[in-house]
Amino acid sequence: MRPITYVLIGLLAGFILAAGLLLVIQLPAGKPVTLEAAPTKAPIEVHVIGAVVRPGVYSFPEGSRVEDAVAAAGGLLTEADPNAVNLAAKLEDGQQLSIPYVGGAGPSNGADSSAPFEVVPETDSSAPPISGDLIDINTATLEELESLPGIGSATAEKIIEFRDQNGPFQQIEDIMNVSGIGPATFDQIKDLITVGF
Repeated sequence: MRPITYVLIGLLAGFILAAGLLLVIQLPAGKPVTLEAAPTKAPIEVHVIGAVVRPGVYSFPEGSRVEDAVAAAGGLLTEADPNAVNLAAKLEDGQQLSIPYVGGAGPSNGADSSAPFEVVPETDSSAPPISGDLIDINTATLEELESLPGIGSATAEKIIEFRDQNGPFQQIEDIMNVSGIGPATFDQIKDLITVGF
């Protein structure tokens, strides 16, 4: 009888160990881990004007450089002066980046090249209009608008789209309501345009 007792005790101990092991395996190990997307910073907005192919407002991730803004605007025009701009400078939110023209030609007219990346052009307000006739911004064609200094094809299209949606400009200063035209660009064209009233 003794060997049977030992066998029964062994079987009982085996069942207890198996039940304990099964219980340990089924216990929850903790809360499941949920992965969340890394927080992203809001993009910065930069207004690129001057000697670039497509002037306008562009969005960039924080830490972007002037070189990125020039590339987004379609690159430099052949008349651009890349040596007057620090292409490695960091962009800032709300910045207006003006790319000057070589030798004062075009809108730059002797811009201050000591600024690291924002160059505000000087204009001679006493200079007569280029063609002798003022361009009526309420009726001008795309080509006529593009002939204005600092106005590329993209900005000219925005002017036409703006006047189609909002009606004729009441005064020449209203052109600054068009995206891509700020005070610096307006100073370059104010003596060349009219509203025809």
